[in-house]
Amino acid sequence: MKILLATADLEQIQWASSVGLADGVVTSPRLLDDAADGDWREFLVTLCEGARLPVTVAVPAVSGDDLYRAARELTKLSDLIVVQLPLVEDAIGAMRQLRADGVRVTGALVYTTAQALLAAKAGATATMVALDDLESQGQDALELVRQIRASFVMGGVECDVVAVSSGTPAQFAGCALAGVDAIALTPDALRALLVHPLTDRGLDRFLNDVSKTSRARQ
Repeated sequence: MKILLATADLEQIQWASSVGLADGVVTSPRLLDDAADGDWREFLVTLCEGARLPVTVAVPAVSGDDLYRAARELTKLSDLIVVQLPLVEDAIGAMRQLRADGVRVTGALVYTTAQALLAAKAGATATMVALDDLESQGQDALELVRQIRASFVMGGVECDVVAVSSGTPAQFAGCALAGVDAIALTPDALRALLVHPLTDRGLDRFLNDVSKTSRARQ
């Protein structure tokens, strides 16, 4: 399972990449604008050069023609860019055109198996499922992920399933067991997965043992 960092913080991305914990980035014009000193598009180029990982960027448009044009403009900035389009009727034509152009497309706002299949049929190379949004509505998000993955396998559909997660240990493990191809989470959530309430206790015990061993050798 790949890990995608949901951020525009280049320092955090480089840290996670350097230790082998990041396989890509998911970001948006808003996140890029918050991190940039100037134009967010210029900063996106810098981020791609510094990250050296695939960077999925939400396209800043909503209508079909605008989505296509804006997506093509983004792909001119770097070969690492994957464009993210919302799965709405106006976006279907743009997805198909972009796929024909050889552009990698992620379909977002996917909340059902039917939507995931339609996104893949339209040309999406990945579908993005927001787990917390579904769970806030009382839906079993991980069960939906399992259904999407099973439907892709049964239909021979070549499309990744990407889960957007709050990064709790249970949700992270559930995504892995459900067979997602990638999980998107913030750098803070990723760091939080590295620790456990027993971590500090175990570390203190280990250091105490080391200290006793060192004194015994003196």
